Amino acid sequence: MTLFRKMLLAGVTAVSLAATPVVAGAADLIAIITPSHDNPFFKAEAEGAKARAEALGYETIVLVHDDDANKQNQLIDTAIARGAKAIILDNAGSDASVAAVQKAKDAKIPSFLIDREINATGIAVAQIVSNNYQGATLGAEQFVELMGEEGNYVELVGREADINAGIRSKGYHDIIDQYPDMKMVSRQSANWSQTEAFSKMESILQANPDIKGVISGNDTMAMGAWAALKAAKRTDVIVVGFDGSNDVRDSILEGGIKATVLQPAYRQAELAVEQADKYLKTGSTGEDEKQLMDCVLITADNAGKLETFALKD
Repeated sequence: MTLFRKMLLAGVTAVSLAATPVVAGAADLIAIITPSHDNPFFKAEAEGAKARAEALGYETIVLVHDDDANKQNQLIDTAIARGAKAIILDNAGSDASVAAVQKAKDAKIPSFLIDREINATGIAVAQIVSNNYQGATLGAEQFVELMGEEGNYVELVGREADINAGIRSKGYHDIIDQYPDMKMVSRQSANWSQTEAFSKMESILQANPDIKGVISGNDTMAMGAWAALKAAKRTDVIVVGFDGSNDVRDSILEGGIKATVLQPAYRQAELAVEQADKYLKTGSTGEDEKQLMDCVLITADNAGKLETFALKD
């Protein structure tokens, strides 16, 4: 081969290599997007997904949308720009999140939803959520028993845009409303917030000093309500929550809040990552898109086994 031909071939090779896109690490990235980690439930989701993904050999990026659909949309753009292989998402609203999940799908990035469904099918690969209705009926049955099937009570509801808030409320009422001597004197949204629940509970107490119980759509609001009740020296009021947080566990063991309903946040997130891994390797999860995980009633009898949204053996 002549010197000229050697130089020509070397030049072609160099140009070919320069034209090849470099995506180092991007093929192994999983993006994890949740609401604020100020809520221990969402923090547990993020930690569970991150730990499982890294154990399976993926890099991770953990992002927070603060229940802001616009911010969530920007974070989906970030995941796409970073070349994420899959997205684990606890979304910012069942209607508002459809377009964001569709955007990821259009970019050929599969989404695996946890905790909250969206009002569409065929866009996300999986929607793995707690059986909120089943869990709410468990909590309501315990609440009715603790109330002795009678008395004035208050319901604290989550964010109206969150489908889980409505499902839990329906589950509560499908049980409680069977008891005519149970009277709901106030129903207010505290938007899943402990601070807001504290403020709402203070106002409710002033207007309804004779309340006997509070049933809450999540543990964070239950903790806020309980703090307000303690400040008002009304620790006689029965409080039941929903989530299975360590904070409520501790309150139950101390004789404060009476019960909660565990939804397996940590395991749910792990499962989403496992299904993402299987999908990326085989093109299928082997499961239906919509999957329900049953909840467990937590009382003083089993609260000691509860740790980070999971029951330990």
